[in-house]
Amino acid sequence: MTFEDFNFDARLMDGIAALGFNTATPIQEQAIPKILEGRDLIGSAQTGTGKTAAFLLPVIDRILEMPDDHKIKALIVVPTRELAQQIDQHMEGLSYFTPVSSIAVYGGTDGGTFSREKMALEKGADIVICTPGRMIAHLNMGYVNLREINFLILDEADRMLDMGFHDDILKIISFVPVNRQTLCFSATMPPMMRDLARKILRDPFEISIALSKPAENILQLAYVVYEAQKIPLVEYLVKSQVMRSILIFCSTKSKTKQVAAALKRLKLGAEEIHSDLEQSERERVLNSFRSKKLTILVATDILSRGIDIEDIDLVINFDVPHDGEDYIHRIGRTARAAAKGAAITLISETEQRKFQTIENLLGKTVYKGVVPVHLGTGPEYNPVKFRGDGKKRNFRRK
Repeated sequence: MTFEDFNFDARLMDGIAALGFNTATPIQEQAIPKILEGRDLIGSAQTGTGKTAAFLLPVIDRILEMPDDHKIKALIVVPTRELAQQIDQHMEGLSYFTPVSSIAVYGGTDGGTFSREKMALEKGADIVICTPGRMIAHLNMGYVNLREINFLILDEADRMLDMGFHDDILKIISFVPVNRQTLCFSATMPPMMRDLARKILRDPFEISIALSKPAENILQLAYVVYEAQKIPLVEYLVKSQVMRSILIFCSTKSKTKQVAAALKRLKLGAEEIHSDLEQSERERVLNSFRSKKLTILVATDILSRGIDIEDIDLVINFDVPHDGEDYIHRIGRTARAAAKGAAITLISETEQRKFQTIENLLGKTVYKGVVPVHLGTGPEYNPVKFRGDGKKRNFRRK
């Protein structure tokens, strides 16, 4: 299908044409007609499938049919500041030739930004894109009116649940009318996600875009190591590569800081990004990495989904991702647009079972590299032998 097949408002079509969009992606083909019909929807789709435009386009089109009454008409709730900014940027491009207004509301900014957000929320931007904590801060002040909301959209809902936002989401929903259209997008569908969907959706239309396997042009490699060997191995790997762009994922803020500090001591041009940084600093680091002024970025999982950074040569998983979907999202930062790239994962004893699950999802075994001699010998790779705590299992004959 082309976007002309959806019979969008001519002003919206001008924005679509200006961005060079022509053919709809599978999730756009399935989601847009149902959203235009007014159906609730739950969509299982990963980053890169075009899901942002799949909900923005029909929502903008329907808002164009509504009176300009200075009331908030759509609320989009997302897990991270970066994703809020990215959706707002999409919004700016798509709605450029329309009068539909939007604002991104997220934490980590100064008092002046909070005041500007307050003003926009009071005046009633058509579409508000927010992180849960920041929106609740505004709601608690009593000046935000969400009682006229027509559309409630939860994007990356599974990630919000992983981050502990379940109660915050329900609190926000308590401020919006029951008679609304709800759209819920999630990369995965764990039981908690299904439970939330049952609470907030009415007879939803379900869409599932199959999880893609990693691109064939990504060279995947893993090293089986002891936890204490991880930072020395990262130092060795980074020093031995001549690359323009290296992204290192860590599972916690503390590890992110440790890895970045170690690489900075070697003067390797590394910086870190995590939720402890001020928003302006996070934006500076991201822009520096995007423009290739910064070679190495050490990040927590906030970057694994939804952030579009091109031409990354190497992704290093300092820790094994929580599941196969996260692994694919992380390594999918490299080898884009037919370029080649590499992804290296460091596996400690406690992570062996987790990595085996990822290999099962991939349908193949990831090659295990030999740990450099000067770092010592690593543990054997035997996921059946090691429990989640890294201790050996004792099997008894019956």
